[in-house]
Amino acid sequence: MFKNDELLNLFSSQETPFYYYDLKLLKQTLQSAKKAADKRGFHVHYALKANFNDRLLSVIQAMGFGADCVSGNEVQKSIDTGFSADQITFAGVGKSDKEIVTALKHRIFAFNVESIQELEVINELAGQHGERANISLRINPNVDANTHHYITTGLDENKFGVPNSELEKAAAVIKGCEHIDLIGLHFHVGSQITDMSVFKSLCVKVNEWKSWFEDRGTYIKVINVGGGLGVDYRDPDGNPVADFEAYFDVFDKFLERNAQQEVHFELGRALVAQCGTLVSRVLYTKSGSKKNFLILDAGMTELMRPALYQAYHKIEKIGGDGSEKELNYDVVGPICESSDSFGKEVLLPVSKRGDLIAIRTAGAYGEVMASNYNLRNEIRYLYSE
Repeated sequence: MFKNDELLNLFSSQETPFYYYDLKLLKQTLQSAKKAADKRGFHVHYALKANFNDRLLSVIQAMGFGADCVSGNEVQKSIDTGFSADQITFAGVGKSDKEIVTALKHRIFAFNVESIQELEVINELAGQHGERANISLRINPNVDANTHHYITTGLDENKFGVPNSELEKAAAVIKGCEHIDLIGLHFHVGSQITDMSVFKSLCVKVNEWKSWFEDRGTYIKVINVGGGLGVDYRDPDGNPVADFEAYFDVFDKFLERNAQQEVHFELGRALVAQCGTLVSRVLYTKSGSKKNFLILDAGMTELMRPALYQAYHKIEKIGGDGSEKELNYDVVGPICESSDSFGKEVLLPVSKRGDLIAIRTAGAYGEVMASNYNLRNEIRYLYSE
């Protein structure tokens, strides 16, 4: 990807580390997702938790996507960035009173509610502020996403959603609430899912729970199936855009709905992951009796995923003609933690102090999870159209 001389020259003049965002690729990805969704009548909300960089948000909003938020500040950020309130959903297992009031005042599209107590709190706060709240009830479908256990959300053991055992009670509570309107059901099984059979299994569960409510006289207008579509971390150049056609086709084929029912999605990673790259310089090389190390000026403070999830990111040396001798390196950062590692035994061209290194597919859960631990500097950015 980074063989273009103009781009290399641009990188060489920048202080590292920084996030490089390819806005052309972002737009290409968004157009692919929107085309596949629109032709099926599906609604897509962008999950801000993946990346809330202002430049990226402005592009996503301009494309006509809604927003999926998991905090009051994300709700406010969406409004400030130009997202229409009637396209904003607010999820999260622990919404504070202040956050709920913020969303109520903006009259957002819907709260994705995750417990009976939350139903009661939203109803009470809506009454106090003279508002009505649309809600979608999040149900835990007990579908195994076959992904990392830290990013699995749809099993009975997870903290998310209303347990199946409490649905009867939840339905009764909703009927007694004067200031909320149940408009939909919400589901989410996890993240970085590449096996389409997982989404087929989700459709089966959604059909069951939709019928459960309709058999009891409750019409469901909105079916929100969450997100979770994964991307190719190992071959970002070969597969820069996720297969949105295959993804949406599963729901089009297996989700039972009538012409009046809306299907909503909450996509984050699949929209922004591939457009972002963390660019760093080699500070030092170090050889031990068993290991060769590349010590970078970027660390877990810039990209947490490898330390938190043991996540894989493709690591490349920027520049060169491909004929250089190669060596296995442990690629690590400068942070005073043994977990500050981007990859072990990574085969790279022999590198030296000052060489530029690219850590790919970092547009999702990279910048947003950064910290100033060790009093690190603020994140820098570079964009290309």
